[in-house]
Amino acid sequence: YILHQENVNERPAILNQEKMDDQTSHVAKVDVGTPPSAFQRWESAEVYFHGFADLPTTREEEIDSPEFTFLGNQWCLWVYPGGDEDSDDGMVAVYLCSMTDEHPVIDYFFTVRDLAGKEVAHFASKGDGSNSNFAKRSTIMAALVEGTLAIEVRMRHMDQSNTSAIPFIPKNPLCNNILRKFMDEESADVVFEVSSGSERGEKTRRRAKTSSAATFHAHRFILQDGAPTLAELCKPGGGDLPTVPITDVKPDIFRHMLFYLYGGKVSDEELKANAKDLIDAADKFGIESLKLEAEACYVKSTTLTTDNMLDNLLYADSKNCALLKEAVMDFIVENRDDIIGKVSFDNIPGSMMTDLLTAMARGTDEDDGTSDTSNYNNMR
Repeated sequence: YILHQENVNERPAILNQEKMDDQTSHVAKVDVGTPPSAFQRWESAEVYFHGFADLPTTREEEIDSPEFTFLGNQWCLWVYPGGDEDSDDGMVAVYLCSMTDEHPVIDYFFTVRDLAGKEVAHFASKGDGSNSNFAKRSTIMAALVEGTLAIEVRMRHMDQSNTSAIPFIPKNPLCNNILRKFMDEESADVVFEVSSGSERGEKTRRRAKTSSAATFHAHRFILQDGAPTLAELCKPGGGDLPTVPITDVKPDIFRHMLFYLYGGKVSDEELKANAKDLIDAADKFGIESLKLEAEACYVKSTTLTTDNMLDNLLYADSKNCALLKEAVMDFIVENRDDIIGKVSFDNIPGSMMTDLLTAMARGTDEDDGTSDTSNYNNMR
């Protein structure tokens, strides 16, 4: 894997320079027998990013380590605490970069361990250098030792005796080009002022002046296919950039939703923490794929009980969430002996009550062996 080169004069190190002895874990290497002539040893070092929690988390903002010498070459470790342009939301990116004119071909990997020595993050080179999603920021934060992020770097020269040159074939850049336009003020043709407040009248007209409103720049052509309902709100404003007020969605939820529309991915952690809010927003603005993804996450992460089953059933019906509705129906059928006569179904709409009774009847038939399970699964 040929690493990216960089002019050392163009990237000053942000961390204080430390001696190599302070960065390297000294490990004794003992040979038992005679090493083969082609045997390549792993060399290792640890690079410390002190005060990691206070480093900037703006996307594409990098923190450079001091240069260090490895395998006869100068290296630098780049960390993006808020991710780079190709990172998913909530992910940290890490890159190992050659800082000289040499073209070393190496194997390498990064490892982060917690205070107990348990490995919590790992990346091994696969030839494409794709490590934009090294680890979740929450995972890194939990592994800090006295506020310091310690990254172990190991590398060795690749054995090129039996390898042939692999041609570099670039990926189609369209997806990344679109993602780069996320929140791009210069090219945007619409602005959203997002506030989760419910103010009306004069307060609503002045929401742009309040500190609770967040501004999001976007492009109509991106929204037209991905979020048609949202696109309909973006009416041309003549020569001025139109501003669209959004008052019933939280700013952070709107950001996740907009990022998704530009081809980004909502991290599993954020999806789990905000599943219902994302379902509501996606349902409101017609983003079916995000709604289905958030619904699947909600069903997987929610423990149904006799106390919350009706609320979830009514919510599924109101948002047309078929997967959630099916999960609640299955729960009711499986636990019907604990539910019938103990839980009131007065607030359940008649059409839903019919489906519920049918499902319970089929469940009873299955228990009696009078119904074929595969037919039941197909019919529901």
